[in-house]
Amino acid sequence: MRRRHARTIWHWGGPLVVVIVAALLRLVGLAYPHELVFDETYYVKDAWTLMHLGYEGLWGADPNIAFNAGDPNGYQSNPEFLAHPPLGKWIISIGLALFGGGSSFGWRFSTAIVGIILVILTMVIAWMLFRSTLLTVIAGGLIAIDGNAIVLSRVSLLDGIVALFALIGMILVLLDRQWSQRRLERWLSQRAAAGRSTAWGPAMWWRPWLILAAFSFGLTSGVKWSGAYFLAGLAVYSLITDLLARRKAGVAHWSAGTILKQGPVTFLLMVPLAAVTYVSVWAGWFLTGSGYDRHWAEAAVNQWHGLLSWVPIPLQSWYHFQAEIYNYNVNLHTPHSYQANPLTWLFEVRPTSMFYHDLGNGSSTQILDIANPLIWWACTAAVFFLLVRAIWGAWRRRSVWREAFILTAIAAGYLPWVLFYSTRTVFQFYTIAFEPYLILALTTVLGILLGTSMDAEARRVVGLRVVGIFLGVCALISLFFLPMWTGAPIPHWFVQLHYWFASWI
Repeated sequence: MRRRHARTIWHWGGPLVVVIVAALLRLVGLAYPHELVFDETYYVKDAWTLMHLGYEGLWGADPNIAFNAGDPNGYQSNPEFLAHPPLGKWIISIGLALFGGGSSFGWRFSTAIVGIILVILTMVIAWMLFRSTLLTVIAGGLIAIDGNAIVLSRVSLLDGIVALFALIGMILVLLDRQWSQRRLERWLSQRAAAGRSTAWGPAMWWRPWLILAAFSFGLTSGVKWSGAYFLAGLAVYSLITDLLARRKAGVAHWSAGTILKQGPVTFLLMVPLAAVTYVSVWAGWFLTGSGYDRHWAEAAVNQWHGLLSWVPIPLQSWYHFQAEIYNYNVNLHTPHSYQANPLTWLFEVRPTSMFYHDLGNGSSTQILDIANPLIWWACTAAVFFLLVRAIWGAWRRRSVWREAFILTAIAAGYLPWVLFYSTRTVFQFYTIAFEPYLILALTTVLGILLGTSMDAEARRVVGLRVVGIFLGVCALISLFFLPMWTGAPIPHWFVQLHYWFASWI
């Protein structure tokens, strides 16, 4: 009985401790600095005008001075061009509504809560993958104490919100995998019992988890367009999962049946719903009638003709606006001192300085978005290990679904930047969108090192010691970097100890 109670306490208490640690690291001192840092200058002010106008309003010259001083009402009714969809800014506005536009705690409250939820959901997905409380706690603990995740929870940017909705979508895809495989087995059993052919397998239209995943990925795109790559990557993953499930179940035409029957169904279940969801996040732009380019197509010279002339004028204006946003984003090549080529992201070459202030007494305060180096580099090594393991396992016809899932999620969040935007102005902190899956890759490797109950006791003891030492060193490094992540005042000599490479300065 005592053992059962102890197991229950560990099962729930371990993750709870991780959540408490994550909350403390994200909420304590959140109001500092009381000034807009880095791209908060765009997103916080946009969130404030969304609250009051329903669209992003224009600000006058040097509005940050008044905003930082507690006067957030220097906006105009004229619309402002924006580089990203509004959903993330609507979420930021929740903190503004709760604490007021003059509260720097309120500016960052929503992203801090998002960061805490991100830790929770990382543990949820770790449990779904590993069914181990220990590995669940390890995964949650690693992302709870990592600098990239901490900083992106303590400044009001959009990328942590992208990570949140993408992770929800990933969880739903995993639930769909379990649901659809059970339905496939039941369908085949019923058809076989009735003496009917099962050669092509079913076209499964009722897949509630996949439908919800499409909705979640639509919301991801409603924060930043990069969310669309998660939709594309996981739609392909779902189709391949269906294909393999049919082969395992013994469907004769599993390949052709999946492509011809389930392929179009998966597309129709995911893409249109995600598209409608994305359009819906622009409700304020449509309903107020005053957003940027809202009346563009009302000019006869701008209206569509021919086969597309039936499209409503507001949708024509909206499409033109989307094209302008696209052109802005793909052509953004303005040099920035902290830009980081995507090819360097996995190696933490150029972190982003969000804030710096010299206190004038031999000390300074700053917020440097740099991951815990040991965690980050171990994650990178784990990704390459999992890639080799997945290829070898597939060659030997072993089950590699966990590795495939994690690698697909990383690829969806990372590869598009390498393939399509390597010359664009981009930053290291974009990696928060796929960091949970890097952590899961590392957790997979740590689980292998820990071994299983089938291994010899001596081997498990060695594995436990290696993993324990690794996690302990990770925690110490996080304590060392914590002042650099949270804006704590520290002497210049201590700051210099954190610049291990010249590119980190």
